[in-house]
Amino acid sequence: MARLVTLDTAGGAIAGPTATLIYDDWYPALRSEVLRGNKLHTAMLLDLPLVLGRRKDGRIFAMRDSCPHRGIPLSVGWFDGEHVTCRYHGWEFEPCSGQCATIPSLSSFDKLDATRIFASAYPCVEKNGYAWVYIPGPGAGRRKEAAELPNVPELPKFSEKYRTAHLTADLPCNVDHGIIGLMDPAHGPFVHQAWWWRSRGSIREKTKRFEPIPEGFRMAAHAPSGNSAPYKLLGVYGEPVETTIDFVLPNRRWETIRCGDKWFASLTTVTPVTASTCRIDVIGAWNVFYNIPFVTPIAKFFGAKFVRQDQVTMIQQAEGLKHNPSLMLIDDADKPAKWYFALKQARLEGSQKHPMDGPVELHWRS
Repeated sequence: MARLVTLDTAGGAIAGPTATLIYDDWYPALRSEVLRGNKLHTAMLLDLPLVLGRRKDGRIFAMRDSCPHRGIPLSVGWFDGEHVTCRYHGWEFEPCSGQCATIPSLSSFDKLDATRIFASAYPCVEKNGYAWVYIPGPGAGRRKEAAELPNVPELPKFSEKYRTAHLTADLPCNVDHGIIGLMDPAHGPFVHQAWWWRSRGSIREKTKRFEPIPEGFRMAAHAPSGNSAPYKLLGVYGEPVETTIDFVLPNRRWETIRCGDKWFASLTTVTPVTASTCRIDVIGAWNVFYNIPFVTPIAKFFGAKFVRQDQVTMIQQAEGLKHNPSLMLIDDADKPAKWYFALKQARLEGSQKHPMDGPVELHWRS
């Protein structure tokens, strides 16, 4: 895994505008491969501090990093593979349910049933190499089981043999700016100028067809941009190349590239860490160039370069956003951003209203 660390020009945090957060959904907290042995790990999702680990039976868990007794972080305590123990007073909790098992200070005179006390625990599932955590809305009450919840996002694979890679980067902006930056089609020739991608002089007029899908939209199957070097490489297979891109609330972008029986798929998420910061995670899987030596480290190297270019731009943008400037969205290049905000508002209001009445063609130059 490659991780890119966010720093502003002074090496510190950038205070920017906040965003309204979407609860009652799954978010990736961290790579699940780090959850091993009896070691506890911390993460922040939607301004919620979490402690995560893996039980002896292999199940992973996520709890609020706070003892319900006096609030000390549970992450500074102990984990023996079965119970998380608070270092302040020794209260023990079963981590998947949050149920208290032991309160050492109770005497024979106490009538308190420790098992009626629960620390906050959240549904946690291991998939796509991540620990996905379901974050309920504030005041939602006792946790639900994973079987009662929506499916955890899955990265599609189209063959038995394939390679994978992961990338992650912190962004000093709120999740809204992270997401509309992710779906912005016009920044490529400027932000991603490189011999291995494209140049400013390669700008061409594009026409793409978009279709409404539940809680999102799809850039319908199309031939990928001919002015991007990686897509040109697929021409060696002598088959038509076709790309499909989906965006689905709250934060997910799927891209699938097919070239005969060769394919590449990616799932990118922009996860709110706090109301004013977010994190981008990318998992890619592919069977293209499968037998070429060192293809995975090469893919990670160029993928990290690509994500870093976006990250640097977001850091620079955050410097301007902290002064709360007036902003604008234009047509057609910014239409997906407008759809995102409308979809988000509909979800927050609990309505089923979709901003798209049907398929539409958008035009821009990039």
